[in-house]
Amino acid sequence: MDDDQASQGLGDPKLLEIIDKLMELNIQDSVALPQLLVVEDQSSGKSSVLEGVIGLPFPRDSTLCTRFATQITFRRTPDTKFSLSIIPSKDTSKEDAARMKDWKVEGIESLNRKDFSRILHEVHGVMGIGGSDSGAKKSFSDDFLKIEVAGPDQQHLSVVDVPGIFRKITEGVTTQSDIVNVQAIVERYMANPRSIILAVVPANVDIATQEILNMAKAQDPDEQRTLGVLTKPDLVDEGAEDNVLNLLQGTTHTLSLGWYMVKNPGQQDLKRGDDFDRHAAEKAFFKNHAIWSKVEKDKVGVDSLRFRLVELLTAIVRKEFSHVRMDVIQQLKKHERTLKALGPSRGRVQEQQRYLLELADRYHQTTVQAIEAHYGSDDVFDSDSLLRLATVVVGRNEIFSSDMQRKGHNMKFKDDDTEQSATTSSNSSEVDLHDTAATRYHIQHNDIDDLVYDECIPASPEDGITDWIAKVYKSSRGFEIGTFDPSLIPIMWKQQSSKWNGLALGYTSDVISIAHYYIRTMLSEISQDDRVAGGLLSVMMEKLTEQYKRAIDQKQFILEVERNTMTYNHYFADNLEKCNRQRMKKMLEKKSFEFERITHHGAGSSDLVVRLSDLDEIPSMSNLDNIVQHLQDILNSYYKGARKRFVDNVCMQAVDRHLIQGPDAAVKVLTPAFISDLTEEQLERIAGEDLSKKRKRTDLTRQVENLTKARDLLVAV
Repeated sequence: MDDDQASQGLGDPKLLEIIDKLMELNIQDSVALPQLLVVEDQSSGKSSVLEGVIGLPFPRDSTLCTRFATQITFRRTPDTKFSLSIIPSKDTSKEDAARMKDWKVEGIESLNRKDFSRILHEVHGVMGIGGSDSGAKKSFSDDFLKIEVAGPDQQHLSVVDVPGIFRKITEGVTTQSDIVNVQAIVERYMANPRSIILAVVPANVDIATQEILNMAKAQDPDEQRTLGVLTKPDLVDEGAEDNVLNLLQGTTHTLSLGWYMVKNPGQQDLKRGDDFDRHAAEKAFFKNHAIWSKVEKDKVGVDSLRFRLVELLTAIVRKEFSHVRMDVIQQLKKHERTLKALGPSRGRVQEQQRYLLELADRYHQTTVQAIEAHYGSDDVFDSDSLLRLATVVVGRNEIFSSDMQRKGHNMKFKDDDTEQSATTSSNSSEVDLHDTAATRYHIQHNDIDDLVYDECIPASPEDGITDWIAKVYKSSRGFEIGTFDPSLIPIMWKQQSSKWNGLALGYTSDVISIAHYYIRTMLSEISQDDRVAGGLLSVMMEKLTEQYKRAIDQKQFILEVERNTMTYNHYFADNLEKCNRQRMKKMLEKKSFEFERITHHGAGSSDLVVRLSDLDEIPSMSNLDNIVQHLQDILNSYYKGARKRFVDNVCMQAVDRHLIQGPDAAVKVLTPAFISDLTEEQLERIAGEDLSKKRKRTDLTRQVENLTKARDLLVAV
């Protein structure tokens, strides 16, 4: 069958051209492309088969055996010309890729064996390929050579030739790692589900020993896309022909695409040079051979094989074209999403600053929402309840107030009417926690260990305050009559409020931890980059530490102020009067009786009353008891007011101002103004992309560009 007949009925050559252009775009790692793939165990005759099928004069130099994939494309055009170029692999360095893309051979009108050999030597040099003792970078390459052959007699065909696998190393040429690398290259190409695998196998060996067939079956288990090509029929031992015939007839080792046989030129044939007609010699061989002449004519010879390859390539391109288009669109969307997830490029200082300014703006907005308890405006508050800043801090404020009320006194006041807050009376889960006399309830952070405190305070005894006051009074009384030295109150006050420092330190330290956790976690949430979050926290730590220390220092200042007993609040006088009334009421209740009153309407009511004469029977206290009781009333009355004042001042002046809501509060350190003050070195250290991310961005950008071009090619059809 001649070339014109072979090309009749083929699909639109435009589709084949588009597939070839897609291969040039190097999108094979993302999208499987239809292709004819020629593979072999080394020295099975693959190069001679290709030479017969495609007509290119492959060099006979053993040092130029296939060391890289080669895509050979044929197109029918009015003029004859040959063009060669190198397509770098995706893993090739930017510098090497640029050098390879610059190398081209274009527009030559003929290509003989000598010129082809010279060109391949150049390709080896550009790809950095050489023997193991040549000092070259590698023996095999993932880059591929593209050869385009155009002319009026060419069929539309494209074939990919890959290195033959081998098992033995050649000293100074190949190494053990080359064996593994070549096998990986071949497997990667065969794994393409849209490839037709042309497995070249010598007819004079047991096919069970051919590793290439095992590799093909591993990638094509049902053997639906593998075509067998038998070579060296002239070397088949007498008596072994039936085994080969069984393959060709499909009775053994059946392949869906069948088996074909070709006769490659021998060494004596090649010595004849241009006088030797390969096609005529092959036809004569199969016509005159006693055994092979019985094989169907369309199963033997390179002409039959060529026609079958054109037919198969056309069929698979037609079948897969719409799927390729769909895959390209899907992969483009996927790579665009991945690229977008990396965020904007941050290679230049301006890009780094803009990126961090955007982060600072979002951090500020989110923090405002966290302080105002507007949690519905951002999903981040649903992922971690500790980011609900206002709620967490208010809860800790209540615990501080409760702890001060229940555990702040050194001695429990006698007949203390301590009110029960909603927190302490209804939340049983915190009662045991409070009884441990702990001062810290929140997480600790290693990077601020030296700034916070973790103290435990001793539990307060349930009674004994009267004896304690009496002891203090006795140890300090002078010649006063019916009164006491005013200096006793500050002495007792200092001891009675001695736990305030520990409780306030624990509370302040907890809110520092709350704020620090919020800052660290929010930085990670908004940046989605541990390196950026860590870098920002690092440059913020100086100002954060300053605010944390100010909160602690302000707490200490408030405590020192409270060491001085002073008040102008009427609440003190009210409490003192209340203490006197309660004590008097308690004494009078012992002499009271029920008295029923009758109104003029006849209705009656009863009240507890005391006779005036009974007042004389109330026992009098000793001078000591009277002074001790009066001291306790003064201390208790002042303590209640001072405790509430201290709690409010620590919450507002130390914690809220320096950590949460003040203009320079810790959670408000990160602002656009803060970012604007960073140096170029700091910007690079924080927002500059590391090498792996730069490589990933570069690779994704390249893939998106190539997939975009591929999509444009495909949607235009």
